Amino acid sequence: MKLSDLKIIISGGAQGMGRHFATRLAEAGAQVAIGDVNEAGLAETVSLAKGEGKIHARKLDVSNEADVASFVEWAHGAMGGLNGLINNAGILRDGLLVKKDRETGAIKTLTKEQWDAVIAVNLTGATLLVRDTVKKIAETGAKPGVVVNMSSIARHGNRGQSNYSAAKAALAANTKTWSQEFAPFGVRVACVAPGMIETPMTQGMNQKARDALVAAIPVGRVGVPEDIWLAVKFCLECDYFNGRTIDVDGGLSM
Repeated sequence: MKLSDLKIIISGGAQGMGRHFATRLAEAGAQVAIGDVNEAGLAETVSLAKGEGKIHARKLDVSNEADVASFVEWAHGAMGGLNGLINNAGILRDGLLVKKDRETGAIKTLTKEQWDAVIAVNLTGATLLVRDTVKKIAETGAKPGVVVNMSSIARHGNRGQSNYSAAKAALAANTKTWSQEFAPFGVRVACVAPGMIETPMTQGMNQKARDALVAAIPVGRVGVPEDIWLAVKFCLECDYFNGRTIDVDGGLSM
């Protein structure tokens, strides 16, 4: 699929990888609709657009079912069609499921609020966005179509990320499920699983933990959004890639 033929939604487009994907696609001539809860960040992303494509922006809370449905309808109208999705929005609420407080000895647990917040955005919201995007593609007959889910190498399991790992593992698994379910509509589904990437999300990590993680990356550096874009671009362009997940992690094993 040619990038210039895309009319594509990107969730989490206000910063980080979502912003990078949006600007790269606009440079290639695509029509892009970005959504995020950060409206100031959305406006900044729009201002960075270059090339023949265009970036359209509107506030989006992927955890709100009505908001997702409304956004998809808006995106279809703003772009004059819809044939793609990069399912990128995500949050972190890290914590051990059960831990002992070093000072008091008290046993503490991951709160249900921490669990629910991550599942609501990273899994339920992501699923709603896939559902409503593919529904619109099916209704309009916009073949071919493509969905790229953003998982993580944390889907294999990572200390302190029960909620995040669960959500990202489910997205990778459903990439296969959805590739089978959406085949009658001419929609491929692919998945990219980044390792540690330099984004506002990872910049907020504990420095000691960050240094230890970087030291474990065989290529000797943190990834940058362009590294992930190269994998996303492959997923979008290669019409024979379907139902699979690509790890882009510098060789890091968690």
